[in-house]
Amino acid sequence: MIEKTFPILEKLLANGLKSTQKLFELLNAEHEQLKAQKDPMAIDALASHKKEVVTQLEQFSKQLGQVLATEKLLMSQDGINHYFAKAKTTGINISDAFTCWSEISDLSKTCRSLNEQNGASIDLLGRHAQRALHVLRGKSQLNTTYGPDGSTRSELFSHTLISV
Repeated sequence: MIEKTFPILEKLLANGLKSTQKLFELLNAEHEQLKAQKDPMAIDALASHKKEVVTQLEQFSKQLGQVLATEKLLMSQDGINHYFAKAKTTGINISDAFTCWSEISDLSKTCRSLNEQNGASIDLLGRHAQRALHVLRGKSQLNTTYGPDGSTRSELFSHTLISV
């Protein structure tokens, strides 16, 4: 059966690598936009493209899992390694596919790290914007206080400094 599924796996891996590279490019572009802090619309457009690529990668993952399931293997690093070992024992040249999988794995780790950095930047920018809004609305920097019973409550007395 592996003789029939291996060509499918090779095509899947090639497409998966293209999608992973596209995600990496989008994350890098998002990182640069966040550093520049100039065009929020560009960041929004990049986020939309990222969603599309992530959907493609989810489909890739499902299809890869189906190929592995034909050999009764799980969708995991061990499952992939067992699949490659099985293909090699049947005489299939796995070098290109294995290289492609290695690139996908390495690039995915880089994407995860870059995505976490971008998320932290977006969170920080959001906090700054929230603070600025609180100042403009005349709210205390401390949003909540404790009541006599220990429960938290929002500031009761605040006034808007500016109205738009």
